[in-house]
Order: sequence, then C-alpha cells, then structure tokens
Amino acid sequence: MLTLNLHVQPGAKRNEIAGLHGGALKIRLAAPPVDGRANLALQKFIADLFSVPLRRVELKQGAQSRCKILSIIGSKVDPEKLLDSQ
Repeated sequence: MLTLNLHVQPGAKRNEIAGLHGGALKIRLAAPPVDGRANLALQKFIADLFSVPLRRVELKQGAQSRCKILSIIGSKVDPEKLLDSQ
C-alpha cells in the first residue's frame, strides 16, 4: 500500500501535478470543490496516474480540506517518476 500526502487546488484549468508544496505533492484539479466532485475527480486522476482501478484509491483524510491523505493499493508505479515526468 502506498500513502500520499497531497495539497489539492480545485477549480484549476486542468488536472495536473504541480510539484511539491511543503512536504506534500501538489495537485491541480479542474473540478470545483462542490458536493464532493473534486474528491472524486482527485481519486480518478490518481487511479489513472498509478494505473489502478478507482476502487483501489481511498481518501483517508481531508474530505473537506485542501490537505488530503490518499492510499493506493496494488500500484507498481514509482511516485518519484511521476514528478520527474512533469
């Protein structure tokens, strides 16, 4: 299992990794922070990045915050390579 500390910026122009923000990975999301849409968009974005089904990405903390903790089960993708490709 992989655990990610994220700083999420909803309402951006597009979904993207924006580097590091303190000790967290910064993610920009196009979805607005309304009715859980940004959280679902985040989970889908992370599932695509880590090549896992959506059901394997779980929001552990931060449903109402920009600071979130996600867990990913079963990914073989190295998170550091995602930063290098940006």
